[in-house]
Amino acid sequence: MHPSLFLAALCLGIASAAPQFDQSLDARWTRWKAANGKLYTKDEEEWRRAVWEKNMKMIDQHNEEYRQGKHSFMLAMNAFGDLTNEEFKQVMNGLKIQKHKEGNMFQLLPFAETPSSLDWREKGYVTPVKDQGQCGSCWAFSATGALEGQMFRKTGKLVSLSEQNLVDCSRAEGNAGCNGGLMDNAFQYVKDNGGLDSEESYPYRAQDGHCKYKPEQSVANDTGFTDIHQDEESLVLSVATVGPISVAIDASLDTFRFYYKGIYYDPNCSSEDLDHGVLVVGYGSDEREVENKNYWIVKNSREHKNYLGHGLLSSVNFSSNSL
Repeated sequence: MHPSLFLAALCLGIASAAPQFDQSLDARWTRWKAANGKLYTKDEEEWRRAVWEKNMKMIDQHNEEYRQGKHSFMLAMNAFGDLTNEEFKQVMNGLKIQKHKEGNMFQLLPFAETPSSLDWREKGYVTPVKDQGQCGSCWAFSATGALEGQMFRKTGKLVSLSEQNLVDCSRAEGNAGCNGGLMDNAFQYVKDNGGLDSEESYPYRAQDGHCKYKPEQSVANDTGFTDIHQDEESLVLSVATVGPISVAIDASLDTFRFYYKGIYYDPNCSSEDLDHGVLVVGYGSDEREVENKNYWIVKNSREHKNYLGHGLLSSVNFSSNSL
C-alpha cells in the first residue's frame, strides 16, 4: 500500500473509534454540566459523556416504565450522573460493617402499641438534610441524626451536631474518617469522650483532619446504646418508642443513586450487603399502591440536586428485603 493511503486509512480508523453520542441529548448534557459546574479535558469529556448518557437513558427508561405502572418510584438525573456505579460506591458509600460483638439488644416490650404511621420530622426531632460531599462519612451523619433526636427528646431543643468531630476524632473506636466507619463506633466515641461538639462550633469540611474537639463546645452526650434485632417488628417499635434510629442499607444500586420520589423498592436490594448508613425518621403506608405500599421514611446524607427539584428524603419500601 502507498504510504499516504496507509496514513489515510489509519486516520479513518482513529476517527471511527470516537464515541458516537445521541445528539438528541446534547442540550440536556450542556444544561447538566452548567448546573453542576462540570469542566473536563477533551478526552475526559468524551468518557464522562458516555457514562452520563448511559445513566440518562437508564433513568428515562425507568420513568417510562413508572408511567406504565411498573414501578412505585421515579428517578432523576443528579450531580452523580457522570460517575460509574463503582466510582460512586468508592466515593460515597462509607459504611464498614464489623463482626457484631455480643452485647445488649433492644428488648421488645410486651403488648406495646405503635401508631399506624409516624414522622418524627413533624415533631421537631430531625434537623434539615445535610450533604456528606465526596467523603465516606455516611456513618457519622447517621449517628448525629440519632443523637440529635435523643437530645431533642431530653431537652426540647434541636441542635445540629458535628459530623466532622466524629470524622476527625473517633479512630480509636475503629472508624476511618472519610474512608468509612460504623455508627456503633461513633456512639462509643461520644460515650468515651464524654461529649460531642455542635455543628456550629465544629463545621463539616468533607475531608479528614486533626481532632479539634473542645469540651466547652460540647452540646450532646451518650450514656449508652443498644443494637436492634434485625427484623422489622423490632424496628417499628424502636422508631415508635425511641425516636429516629440509625440503620444500614444497601445503597449500591443505580436506582437508589438516582432516586427522586415515590416509594423506593428494588428487588435486587440486599439485606446482607450493607454499605450505607442512614436515619429512619418514620414510617407509613400509601393506600394508592397495590404493592410496596408500606414504607420507611429515611433521612439520607446526600444532596441529590436535579432538574425536577431536590430528592432529599427518600421513602424506602417496608418489605423485609429493603433494610
